[in-house]
Amino acid sequence: MTHATHPQNSHTFNIQTRTPDIYDCLIIGGSFAGLSAALQLARGQRQVLILDAGETRNRFAEASHGFFTLDGVSPAEVRQRALEPLLAYPTVSLRQTRVTAARKSEEGFVLQSDDGQEVKGRTLILATGVADQLPDIPGLKERWGKSVIHCPYCHGYELRGQPIAVLAGSAHSAMQAAMLPDWGPTTYFTQGDFEPDDDLLPVLIRRGVVIERTPIVAIEGEGDAVSAVRLADGRRIAVGAVYVAPQTQIAQALVEQLGLATEEAPTGLMISADAMRQTSVPGVFAAGDTAMPMHNATLASASGVMAGVAAHRYLIFNQ
Repeated sequence: MTHATHPQNSHTFNIQTRTPDIYDCLIIGGSFAGLSAALQLARGQRQVLILDAGETRNRFAEASHGFFTLDGVSPAEVRQRALEPLLAYPTVSLRQTRVTAARKSEEGFVLQSDDGQEVKGRTLILATGVADQLPDIPGLKERWGKSVIHCPYCHGYELRGQPIAVLAGSAHSAMQAAMLPDWGPTTYFTQGDFEPDDDLLPVLIRRGVVIERTPIVAIEGEGDAVSAVRLADGRRIAVGAVYVAPQTQIAQALVEQLGLATEEAPTGLMISADAMRQTSVPGVFAAGDTAMPMHNATLASASGVMAGVAAHRYLIFNQ
């Protein structure tokens, strides 16, 4: 919450003297969840290949916050710090490529990437993250991850004390507005579509949240900063941060090709997975934002750990 820059002039890491005919586990996605899963399997001495397209969700943010011992470190640096010890394990490889197709086979699973290569694995972990679908409002996308944000725990502290705008995009947005007065004076912009329900309205009033029903039509400010939102009636309201809960999109093509069950989450579809991250297809596990209703770096890493352990257990009992 979707990848950091790889070392220059590198495409595949830990190239072994003999590439396995079939890996114990293929992991699609090389960020918090995918790398955490790989580490568990590496320590179980399993052959692991991570396939990463280089488009993490957090690539727009300058720093990652709330991750234990790494608070304030950039997502790219967090990833690099994770890769260095991980790729020292002789059974782990990382390939920078985009997976374009996936299918089940007699031995397990086969993935095809955009470089034309196919790889086989006995198990599969989807840690693909999600893509944010931002509202089409001038000035919003270029400030995403900086002064236009979605998570107060991730970035709110750095923007604390300033007037906050909550740009409604779903019924979940009113709950977001109820949280934010702890970080600054908050105005909830319904955009004419998302009125708070009867349970949340008294909470918003008690918390001092201003409810504005005239839609925001533009975000204004110098550079990456926000100074005001412009409304449809021409008014400008001074703010220092804009919160938006964008709709999210999973790797739908891969999900459909594998026949995975999905379910509705507050911001869009997610892959259905149990507490051990097992999906509806045996041998396929899902971790991180793609299979969780709450999106957070620490939670993604924790679910990756669980997926890695669960994939190892699956191999033990099904080989």
